Amino acid sequence: MKKILVLCDDVWHPAEVVKRGMRPLAGQEYELDFVEDAKDILTPEMLEEYPLIICCKSNQLSAANVSPWFQEGITEVMAEDLRTYVERGGAFLSAHAGNAFTGEKKEEKAYLDLVGNRFVSHPPRCEVTLKKVKEHPILEGVAETFSVRDEHYRIEMLAEDAEVFLHSVSEAGGVQAAGYTRNIGKGRLCVLTPGHILAVWQNPEFGKMFRNAIKWCLGENAEG
Repeated sequence: MKKILVLCDDVWHPAEVVKRGMRPLAGQEYELDFVEDAKDILTPEMLEEYPLIICCKSNQLSAANVSPWFQEGITEVMAEDLRTYVERGGAFLSAHAGNAFTGEKKEEKAYLDLVGNRFVSHPPRCEVTLKKVKEHPILEGVAETFSVRDEHYRIEMLAEDAEVFLHSVSEAGGVQAAGYTRNIGKGRLCVLTPGHILAVWQNPEFGKMFRNAIKWCLGENAEG
């Protein structure tokens, strides 16, 4: 059974949504270890225990404490340590709130460099259509298009090497990159922007895509 570290919980993205959304993944195949206080629990040594880290939180300590997660001289694992983890062969999946970093705080720059995007804004929750851009192992068995009611993230793409495989489209938000992958050093990174409410996680097509993303990050896909 492969261990997966899941970082979650901030004031706009409660941990309960992520925990309930990922419940079908737990079992014989994966062991999910949820951490909410990433500032005081994580260490670089602890990261090495996991072949995959899933980040579902923005730069806040928790839903009850909006102090920044990354603070130089205080936080044990900074964004630079996350990048080192990936470069050495680890895998990183940034889902929804993991892409809510604006870069307003100087400590966020290294995180933006890692995930390859900067959060701009989102309109009020609306109908969002997810569309396949190209064939990719993460989209194996997933419908060409499907719709969810969600926050439609607008992101500024920063990574020139990003392989975009999914677009999100809405009347209010236009066309946005919603899923892409990168190879960083010896490791792999995947970004998925949907997932604000539990109903998105429970959508069968999103569920298939998310499981495929985990398999791609871990190199388990047939084409991976």
